[in-house]
Amino acid sequence: MIKFNIVSPDHSIKDEIQDKIDNLNKPKGSLGMLEELALRICLVQHSLLPTLFHPCHLLFGGDHGIEREGVSLSPRDVTWQQMINFTKGGGGVNMFCRQHNFKLRIIDMGVDYDLSSFPEIRNEKIAWGTKDFLHEAAMSEEEMDKALSTGAKIIDECADEGCNIVCIGEMGIANTSPSSIWLHLMGGVPLDDCVGAGSGVAGSQLSHKHKVLKEAVDKFNRDFPYASATDMIRYFGGFEMVGAIGAMLRAAERRMIVMVDGFIMSACMLAASRLHPEVLNYAIFGHCGDEHAHAKMLQIMGAKPILNIGMRLGEGTGALCAYPIIESSVRMINEMNNFENANITKYF
Repeated sequence: MIKFNIVSPDHSIKDEIQDKIDNLNKPKGSLGMLEELALRICLVQHSLLPTLFHPCHLLFGGDHGIEREGVSLSPRDVTWQQMINFTKGGGGVNMFCRQHNFKLRIIDMGVDYDLSSFPEIRNEKIAWGTKDFLHEAAMSEEEMDKALSTGAKIIDECADEGCNIVCIGEMGIANTSPSSIWLHLMGGVPLDDCVGAGSGVAGSQLSHKHKVLKEAVDKFNRDFPYASATDMIRYFGGFEMVGAIGAMLRAAERRMIVMVDGFIMSACMLAASRLHPEVLNYAIFGHCGDEHAHAKMLQIMGAKPILNIGMRLGEGTGALCAYPIIESSVRMINEMNNFENANITKYF
């Protein structure tokens, strides 16, 4: 499997950063999360003058074999239809990327449709969707490694362009199902507490989703009684999700800020952290989504999301909405005056 060498940020200048924040001309702590974000970004960049340069958004697409079991209200055709919609600028992700000047990359990791006639979509198709994990592993070891490597490769391209902050999103019908299972297996949360409505399933269909996922987990536990995080990722993950994990890990390796979106991308960050715990030092969680168990997933990672506004679209949209607050934290530490220069009495 592809190797990542992620080092935790150097904290040798932490006190100096905190002193600079505390001496800005404001009551100590009065800018709340902006101060926490500024500290985190300064530590990642090992600088008292942080920058946000050439922000990029990666949108990975892929289909899931488990969709065949009726666990999603949306049919798999929606995956490829939305991917094409993104090329026309008509998605939520397009709107927010335009608003916040993110360069959008749309990547086909495993959509069950021929998208090769759309030059705006990068063809990294590993297969025409994953296998049905109710019966077998979603992907082979070779496919998993290819997905991780592809995500890492695209981050390298972004970094080589000067990008130091990246946002990651996804498009893949039924991907709340593997996300729920990862939370159960990697977070130790009862499966019933992990499974939610996804695209809108309710009533008997939601009960059916619970039943299918429980059967899949029971089979996995029988076949892999001593399962590793790698086993869990390969058995249940989608190509778009594993690509996102590779991107997150490489971004951390290259000391980039990683903006994390909602339930699906938080599940990917949880999985990434089970491979390399240091990756969490580089993560900024954009929002707490409206999916059933997202708050619990964030709690397990010790994450403090910026927004909580009832979003559950995916695509990276919640994280993109939080970007202006991240930008404000950087402006705060770089542009606010301090007590001494402003000739203001420091009263604490």
